[in-house]
Amino acid sequence: MQPTIPPPHPDPHPPAAFTPPPDACDAHCHVFGPASRFPFSPDRSYTPPDAGVEQLQELHARMGIDRAVLVQASCHGTDNSAMVDALQRSRGRYAGVAMIDESCADAELDRLHDAGVRGARFNFVRHLGGGDVGAFERTARKVAPRGWHMVVHLDATDLPDFAGVLLGLPCPFIIDHMARVPASGGIEQPPFAVLLELMDDERAWVKVSGAERLTAGGRPPYDDVAPLGRALVAAAGDRVLWGTDWPHPNVGHMPDDGDLVDLLAAFAPDEADRNRILVENPQRLYDFH
Repeated sequence: MQPTIPPPHPDPHPPAAFTPPPDACDAHCHVFGPASRFPFSPDRSYTPPDAGVEQLQELHARMGIDRAVLVQASCHGTDNSAMVDALQRSRGRYAGVAMIDESCADAELDRLHDAGVRGARFNFVRHLGGGDVGAFERTARKVAPRGWHMVVHLDATDLPDFAGVLLGLPCPFIIDHMARVPASGGIEQPPFAVLLELMDDERAWVKVSGAERLTAGGRPPYDDVAPLGRALVAAAGDRVLWGTDWPHPNVGHMPDDGDLVDLLAAFAPDEADRNRILVENPQRLYDFH
């Protein structure tokens, strides 16, 4: 089983723009495999190289990051075993966002909750297979009583039509990667304007992540993405999260995670804002112990 996407950067540099505070959280990262123990989904749209929890811990030690939110990726489908194993090994330093379907029994939801899962993710990005809006809404009603939130990964062009669905949810929701808006369109582009409007709702959260996907040039320093991040921090700084997206599946250019940490200083030049994004906001949403 040969990987169809490249491995993460082999030697990322430590942050240079600022020093992450104690309990800083990478609120969007993944674990892949190892496939010998946690096989990938037969319905996957890509095959990643193994990128397990040990590698993630090495990265975070280099970056000065203490906590993480592990987001289930489509290559593992609804088998959350690799993520749950990493959660259990973290001794409370990690939280999780699962992928589930409508067949997920209450007992399994209880097991996931006990492991540290606090949200369910749906992927509507077309090149990853898209998603079912009805199933998304029904799942939200199922997990809301547990205090979970919904995480949505979608194409920017779909956000204007999807906004009504999000506002109709019975629980908080998080929009991944700044809704994948292209940086070349600037902050006036219609999908980003819709994103800013959504942030007026107290249930709405957003991740200022995925700069390597949004930038026009495809490579650092991602200066064109900074205005988007700053606008979101200004609009709702108490509901902004940040993450690396390690190990960066399906990117055109493999980023150095040190550059992505440094970029947060451009999104949030004020130290108090960075501390909210890295520590206070994820603590409030995920209740790390």
